[in-house]
Amino acid sequence: MSQTITVFTTMKNEGPYMLEWVAFHRTIGVDHFVIFTNDCDDGTEEMARRLQQMGLATHVPNAVAEGGNPQHQMLRRARRHPRVKDADWLMCLDVDEFWNIRCGDNNFSALISAVEQKAGQQVDAISFAWRLFGSSGNISFDDTPVTSVFSMADQEFPYHSGRAYGLKTLFRNNGKFTRFGPHRPKGMEEGREHDVAWSDAGGNLYPADKVGWRAWRGFEHTFGRLHHYSVRSLDGFLVKRDRGRTNHVRVDQGQSYWADMNANKVRDTSIQPIAERAAPILDELKKDAELNRLHLQACDWHRSKIAEIKMRPDWVEFRSWLAENLV
Repeated sequence: MSQTITVFTTMKNEGPYMLEWVAFHRTIGVDHFVIFTNDCDDGTEEMARRLQQMGLATHVPNAVAEGGNPQHQMLRRARRHPRVKDADWLMCLDVDEFWNIRCGDNNFSALISAVEQKAGQQVDAISFAWRLFGSSGNISFDDTPVTSVFSMADQEFPYHSGRAYGLKTLFRNNGKFTRFGPHRPKGMEEGREHDVAWSDAGGNLYPADKVGWRAWRGFEHTFGRLHHYSVRSLDGFLVKRDRGRTNHVRVDQGQSYWADMNANKVRDTSIQPIAERAAPILDELKKDAELNRLHLQACDWHRSKIAEIKMRPDWVEFRSWLAENLV
């Protein structure tokens, strides 16, 4: 019997990247996306509403107070959302993250089967560790799928930086978790943590009460990695920094963030077979006249924003530093 998988996410000014991300994850088995948005200027909200009209997603306005945390607000609201409550499997995922599943038919069904076969039992949670992808030397923002433009990444191990250990988790919506975090579910009943079967990406179980936001010692990647395109191009990163972070809202995405996340150590094109399977779905999305119009409008907004940022005198030094540290 098929089981539904729902993704919940928060977005702000992510219009150029939405459709590729939706097409890709629909290809590997995601049934629905619950998209929370706040303070968007590039048409992200309108795109989410159009996806809702097409039955592919649900859009939820995610208003936050001045200085509030959009991601934490989303995580609280997601628990109560009907589309989240009704799903069999859940995960919190950002639009710059792509699950590269390396087993079977490269989809979530194959992943769950492989993990449970290796673990020898039904599992409640499966975590994938980030594989950071850097700028690959790209300066300009282009309307091209990120999975094809950015192919330079971190090595398999050791990790590029302390931030590179991050996890994302697919988990059963079976009542064992009462709270959601950006990296993994939380809220296990005290004293019952041993009842939760938590696996790494190699089918190896790990004590649930010891799982944090980072990959643990001995974490295996046999069945996949989570490709994290956190910086993209130099120009694209200018918009990301200007927008601000959805979680650590008071922390600047400046030089230290770029240095920690811009990993260009080895070439990795292993995600391309999935991306090629997703291409027809992306084409179908763009055949919708309204969705395509909004997508192109978002790309134009980002180009205009990049041009405006480049005129700011207080960003000249930062842009020069990025250019010197492009790869």
